[in-house]
Amino acid sequence: MVIFGVALLAICMLIGVFLGELLGLSIGIEANVGGIGLAMIILILLVDYLKKRDKLSQPAQEGLGFWSAMYIPIVIAMSANQNVAGALDGGPLAIMAGIAAVVISWMLVPLLSKGGSETAIDKTVEENTIIIGDEDYNARNIK
Repeated sequence: MVIFGVALLAICMLIGVFLGELLGLSIGIEANVGGIGLAMIILILLVDYLKKRDKLSQPAQEGLGFWSAMYIPIVIAMSANQNVAGALDGGPLAIMAGIAAVVISWMLVPLLSKGGSETAIDKTVEENTIIIGDEDYNARNIK
């Protein structure tokens, strides 16, 4: 059920926001510095700790899995929106830096994907392939 684990998520969120505010004050900025990121790190560490000691029920684990899947894209979308607004206010240099970062990231995708190894799915398909005559049959093309 989705409601399970929300209290743990809320506690981590409050602690993270509080620590982010303290971090901002300590470096002289009147803003939250990394509070959401700290909350996510605290949540990950706390869930791992509770799982290892069997203190987290299965419904709570499923609820936290749901909120983790929902939470991260929402936070990224919100921060991306703020970054775009900041870049537009920052002038052409900020916009050019953003475009350069995206283009460089796109150019690195082929380079990074070459370093990957054979996945478990590829191995499973290879193990389950039946060769009859000149044709290969596996789970994907058997009807």
